Amino acid sequence: MTDYSKIDFSPIIEASADEVVTESYVRDVALPSGGVLALITLDNGRDHTRPNTLGPRTLQGLERVLDEQRSRAAAGEIRAVAITGKPFIFAAGADLSKVSTLATEQNARLMAQYGHRVLGKLGTLGVPSFAFVNGLALGGAMEIALNSDYRTLDASAAALAFPEVFLGIIPGWGGATLVPNLIGIEKALEIIVSNPLKNNRMLKPKQAYEMGLFDAMFGAASFLEQSIAWADGVIAGRTKVDRPNVPGKLERLTKWPAAIKIARDTLKARIGTAAKAPYVALDLLSAAKDNDIERGFEREDEALAQLISSDQFAASIYAFDLVQKRAKRPAGAPDRELARPVKKVGVIGAGLMASQFALLFARKLRVPVLITDLDQSRVDKGLDYIRGEIDKMQEKGRLSADDANQVKALVSGTTDKTLYADCDWVIEAVFEELGVKQQVFAEIEPIISPEAILATNTSSLSVEEIGANLAHPERLVGFHFFNPVAVMPLIEVVKVPATDDPTLATAMAVAKKLGKSAVITADRPGFVVNRLLAKVMGEAARALDEGTPLPVVERALAPIGLPMGPFELIDLVGWKVAAHVQDTMVHAFPDRFYASENLHRLAEVDGPLVKTKLGKVEDLSKAGRKVVVLGKTAVSEEEILRRVEDELAGEIRIMLDEGVVAAAEDIDLCLILGAGWPFQAGGATPYLDRVGASERAAGGAFHDPRIQGAR
Repeated sequence: MTDYSKIDFSPIIEASADEVVTESYVRDVALPSGGVLALITLDNGRDHTRPNTLGPRTLQGLERVLDEQRSRAAAGEIRAVAITGKPFIFAAGADLSKVSTLATEQNARLMAQYGHRVLGKLGTLGVPSFAFVNGLALGGAMEIALNSDYRTLDASAAALAFPEVFLGIIPGWGGATLVPNLIGIEKALEIIVSNPLKNNRMLKPKQAYEMGLFDAMFGAASFLEQSIAWADGVIAGRTKVDRPNVPGKLERLTKWPAAIKIARDTLKARIGTAAKAPYVALDLLSAAKDNDIERGFEREDEALAQLISSDQFAASIYAFDLVQKRAKRPAGAPDRELARPVKKVGVIGAGLMASQFALLFARKLRVPVLITDLDQSRVDKGLDYIRGEIDKMQEKGRLSADDANQVKALVSGTTDKTLYADCDWVIEAVFEELGVKQQVFAEIEPIISPEAILATNTSSLSVEEIGANLAHPERLVGFHFFNPVAVMPLIEVVKVPATDDPTLATAMAVAKKLGKSAVITADRPGFVVNRLLAKVMGEAARALDEGTPLPVVERALAPIGLPMGPFELIDLVGWKVAAHVQDTMVHAFPDRFYASENLHRLAEVDGPLVKTKLGKVEDLSKAGRKVVVLGKTAVSEEEILRRVEDELAGEIRIMLDEGVVAAAEDIDLCLILGAGWPFQAGGATPYLDRVGASERAAGGAFHDPRIQGAR
């Protein structure tokens, strides 16, 4: 077994000179029953916007403090040790900036081993150890708690999670070994594998407590005092700690392997096999049934060493930085102070998309929202939908009764467009046809104030052409949502040459208030996401036209790790919509985009493709769809993948040369947030660099140095 005490960790400590260190401060607390509890408080000296993190120098400081407490315990000076965090924050886990800069295989192994050495000391102090988790606790912070003998939780903690798989790694400081042996394999699979892959879903305190991750939960008002009193009861023997979710022998023999198999099959059907981390996590959780903690920690060491030094981790950290940093400081955004207040919103249309807009604006901005349509029956249908969705949110606990009533009261509908007169922001959600959109703006512009902003949700039409007849084109902006509106985090904010800074600043401010990430794009066909998805769909359609079976086309893009195949994606967006987008791109760039009549033939049959229960797409003929084979030779999966890679690389180079966005990073941000491009790929451009498509089709790499693991 690994003797962590004999390992030299100086290489990673010396390489972390610029780390923002989270200090471990100690104060003695008198216990009600007598004696002293040594309370360690983690605090990096920053406000709540900069959570505690756990880098090599932080671990060094914590180790020194734990060694001191072990000596005090041996001398009889203390009866227990507890660890907590600064107000509202326990810790945000490992310092990812340090992990990514130390990403050689050797350093990665040292990081894993150092965490095991330091956190492992919480169980060898000679007195009971307690974790008082008083707020945000992610990843390594949860593992501090797990390595402690006992755990309490603040009922108001903001977020609790093991997000590692989301970032291309695994919980490697004990989580993959200790969690299943504390709460059982099924719950462990949920929080370590499933939740990270559901947009990094967090646990609420009550969930974490009921699962058995914590022994007691107390309210925020007196959390520390109650935790200390509870700990005193445990130490004195008055309080018995019951852990009913600890798995027994029968569960390890029967339920454990079955749960792992189901999880593995589910993963393959849902995300394919491109992402490594989820499957490594499954392997670790499967092996943890031996309940051999020391061997489990060694398995975690090796897994982290391989994953942290991999391409997927480097790409995941790049993607994480895009979402956490670049998305919060959008390239090309004007001064925020130029944004105008939005006190009333108008939505032109009352169909499904328009109703989703109205609901989102009312919920997030909490301002009056007016919808209109051609007749009152359509308006009433839209209002009924909105109220029904609000009721569902209330039933699920996402809105209180008061909030639900308030949001309902904010939304109104009419056929009288003159009521748009006092709106500050009016967005159209009408049929995707240039003349229709021009007409509705021609009707609305004379009604609204000169400073009111007009927004269009067009997905492929020219925003400038939509506003060609406006008296004030400077107040027009593209505001392209993705479906489903409430879920998809991206908005493409389209700036035309006439758009002024106050309009653009207001659009960016509105997007932020809606809880969305906005990327500014130029007014070019398809903007970013649809332009590149049209490339993918076009190559898929070309292969189908050549006689390639549909399942082969669906499988071809699996190495990229996209959440679904090209035709499954078309199922989601709709075949008619896909055909329209493809036509738009072919019309704009006939020499670069592929036109397929089969897309239109397939769009003539209502409904999605036929799927089995395992999610496999059946042959189109079984769905009653006629495909005309235009070629005579089917192409291989490898050829389809290469075509897609090269076409994407070439088109992205053209888009950057055209100034569609400021940089390659914005392309990747759009694809990650708007098309579900996987974190472990890092978006499109790092992936295209790694597979050589950038060199083959775009004249050189998009990133220098390339975003890849240590070699």
